[in-house]
Formats: sequence, C-alpha cells, structure tokens
Amino acid sequence: MASQTQDELAQKPARSNILNQPAPVFAVAFACIIAFMGLGLVDPILPAISAQLHASKAQTELLFTSYNLVTGVAMLITGFISTRIGPKWTLLIGLFIIVCFSFLAGHSSSVGQIVGFRAGWGLGNALFIATALSVIVGVARGTTANAIILYEAALGLGISVGPLLGGTLGAHSWRDPFYGVATLMAIGFICVLLFLRGVPRPAQRSSIVAPFKALKYKGLLTLALTALFYNFGFFTLLAYTPYPLKSIGIHGLGYVFFGWGVLLAITSVFVAPRLQNRFGLLPTMYTMLALITITLLVMAFAVHSVVTLSICVIVVGAFLGVNNTLVTTAVMGAAPVERPTASAAYSFVRFVGGGIAPWLAGKLSDTISAAMPFYIGALGVFIGIICLFIGRKALAHVNHAKAH
Repeated sequence: MASQTQDELAQKPARSNILNQPAPVFAVAFACIIAFMGLGLVDPILPAISAQLHASKAQTELLFTSYNLVTGVAMLITGFISTRIGPKWTLLIGLFIIVCFSFLAGHSSSVGQIVGFRAGWGLGNALFIATALSVIVGVARGTTANAIILYEAALGLGISVGPLLGGTLGAHSWRDPFYGVATLMAIGFICVLLFLRGVPRPAQRSSIVAPFKALKYKGLLTLALTALFYNFGFFTLLAYTPYPLKSIGIHGLGYVFFGWGVLLAITSVFVAPRLQNRFGLLPTMYTMLALITITLLVMAFAVHSVVTLSICVIVVGAFLGVNNTLVTTAVMGAAPVERPTASAAYSFVRFVGGGIAPWLAGKLSDTISAAMPFYIGALGVFIGIICLFIGRKALAHVNHAKAH
C-alpha cells in the first residue's frame, strides 16, 4: 500500500501538467488544428469566390451549409464505424477524405462544385472530429477536463490560423487555400499513421441508433438545443461578416478573423476553467451567451462601420471561447452514455443550426438588408439562453462540477 501511494505521488506532477502528454495525443491534436483550419479557411475568400464565379451571397454561403449539414448527419454513424474498425482507422479515413475533397474544391470551376466537394469534406470532418475528441480524452494524461482543454486549444488555434492562411494564400488565388489544407491534412494523416499507437478498439460496438437514444436524457438534449440556436449566431458571424467587411480586402479579413481566433483559443484554455470554478457552469454560460447576443446587436446597428464590425468580431471571440469550452465539458458529463455517443448526439443537433444559418444570412442580406442576418443571429442566441434556462434542473449535476 505504501509503495502504491509513493508511486501515485511520483506520478501526480506529470499527470497534473496539461502539456506532459504522450506522442499520440499531440499527433491527434496537430491533426485537429489543421482540421479546424477548414472551418474558417474560406472566410477571407468568400467575397472573391462570389465575384469570380458570379454567385450570390446565399449561393456562396452554401459552402458552409453543405459542410455543416453533412458533418452533423455523419456524426450519427461515427460511433458505429469507429467501434468496428477502431479509432485509428476511423481517423485516417476521415483525414484521407478531407485531403481528397479539399483538393477537388480547389480544382472546381463553379460554386455548385465547391458546395458539393465541401459536403464530402464534411463527411471526413465528422469521422475525424468525433473520433479525435474521444481519442484525446481516452489517451491523455490527467483529467477529462484537461483533455477537453487540449482539444479546445487545438480548435481555437485551428480556427485562428485558418482565416490567416486563407487570407495569405487567397491573395494569389481563391483556389490556393483549398490546396493548402489538402497539403496540411496529408501531413496530419502521416502523423496519425506513425504516432497513434496502442489505442484499443472499444469492447462494445455502438449501435447506429445510440445517439438518438442518448437524446432522451434531458440534460444532453438541453445542451444540444442550446447549441443549435447558439450556432445561428456563431455561423452568422463566421460566414456572413466577410461580406460587410469586404472593403478591407482578403488580407484584412484574414487578420481580423485571426484576432478573433486567438482570443477564442486563449479564453477557451485559460479563462473558461477559472470562470467555471468561481461562478459555476450555468451562470457563466448565461453571461457569455448574453454578451454574444449584445455583440451581434451592436454589429446589426453598426453594419456599415468597418471599424466597429472589426472590433466586435475580435472581441466576441473571447465570449465564444469560454462558451465553447464550457458546453463541451458539460456534454461529456450530461448523460450516462459513452462520451463518443454523447458527442455524436450533441453534434448532430447543433450542426443543424450551423447548416441553416449561413444560407439564411445570405438570403436575408440579399432580400431585406445587410443588418438583418445579425438581428436573426442575436435572436437565435437569445433563444439558446431560454433553452438553457428551461433545462437547467437537468444540468444541476454538472453545474457545480469543478474545472481543471
């Protein structure tokens, strides 16, 4: 007993260090960074694609719609696949699909082709992202919260670098960012292939209906619905804002969204756990969602002010970073089901909002006014607050859980 205690004490410092992780964790985290680059990569080049391929805003926004909808639906089969072929092969297949379809998107000659290839990209994205989170949580040293912070850090870094890469490469041609992602994802594929070892295949095979059954738990359903409406604000900001900001050019858009992503990454890792420990999960989420709503309203009122819009985009990254980490942490403990199943069920619902919002924003801008998408985005986030408040009792067990 004494020797066991000494061994545990000797291992404690290593486990408490969030960066002291085995090579497989960093291999998957690196691939996550590149995968999440694809989310914001097209931001700076949206106006260029629209102009050069003679497409309306609503048509161009379908690049996000097809990507998000296919990602959400494909989340339902990720557990079914990964429990049969294993996490490593699921990750590799997802990465391979992304490499292929991102290259094909860069080789497209019409918006319709890009939209279709982005849909295929979304399939690979679903296989990779859902499995990557469960692998990082399962392999990482330390607590589940530490593993989630690593995942959110990769997400934030990828989202921040994506627009910067898109702006840099897109200054030459709108095709180059797609080729850039294909190259980087190929590197991620090699890293996972070489370094991800010793991850066992799950003992039990997941049913294809497991995510639907998981949604019967009110806590998980509450978080999923909250995220669905929250994504109306998130993807309105991400997919539509480049249009009222197009006068600053591709490089300018890349820098603005880079600042947004940097704040998102910093707050998701360093600020979110502290706020959760001090105020509790739900009060912090209420506050962040309210601040996001207010920011979107300011953007609606000042839609013709480039300076105001740029500042709002960067500042709101801080609120988004905190909220993303808290909701991901809550999902992992919201229902008595396997973590990949909970993640798949939650992601399926939330990506519906991410699929509808970009297309709707483009349509509202074309038919009503440039400010209307921001008003609808703000309304969506406000409805998310209502959903969270209605289901608060089902989340009591995670509300006071300590972050790390």
